[in-house]
Amino acid sequence: MQKLTLEQAVSKLKAGEVIAYPTEAVFGLGCDPFNPQAVEKLLHVKQRPLEKGVILIASEIEQILPLVKLQNEPWQARVEASWPGPVTWVLPVKNELPEWITGGRDSVAVRVSSHPLVGALCNEFAGPLISTSANLSGGEPARSCQEIDQIFSGHVDCLDGALGELSQPTQIFEAVSGRRLR
Repeated sequence: MQKLTLEQAVSKLKAGEVIAYPTEAVFGLGCDPFNPQAVEKLLHVKQRPLEKGVILIASEIEQILPLVKLQNEPWQARVEASWPGPVTWVLPVKNELPEWITGGRDSVAVRVSSHPLVGALCNEFAGPLISTSANLSGGEPARSCQEIDQIFSGHVDCLDGALGELSQPTQIFEAVSGRRLR
């Protein structure tokens, strides 16, 4: 495993690689959501089935607006009031998104993060990233680059940095109903 600088992390993302990075509570695994080979690598490394879908993470609402129905929707104010911040919302997709992002659903989980390193990463990458907890499916998520190295046997490089202040992964809500999913 290599500890990455921000610039190295962005280069790896643009090259179709999977990286680990700190988020609000745990380290996340991320890649370019529109690169099917990168997403396939991420799902393989994590041992996660395609049907589960993934979360997209962004630094600002504008990065996700082309993808989801949010503007002029009854739930817009509720969603925007929680962002940037540690709340993930399942929103209806605007146009059809690839199955590897949605898990075959007509919705996608998205978060506009207030974590400074996530913000910098999405800004430098110039778009949203996949963000799924850095663990093998069902296992405990990593909380450091050292744990990333142990879990993934050196196959995932890590953007080192401090975690946010949450002790548990972010809450997930369904925008249309307001129902809490996690």
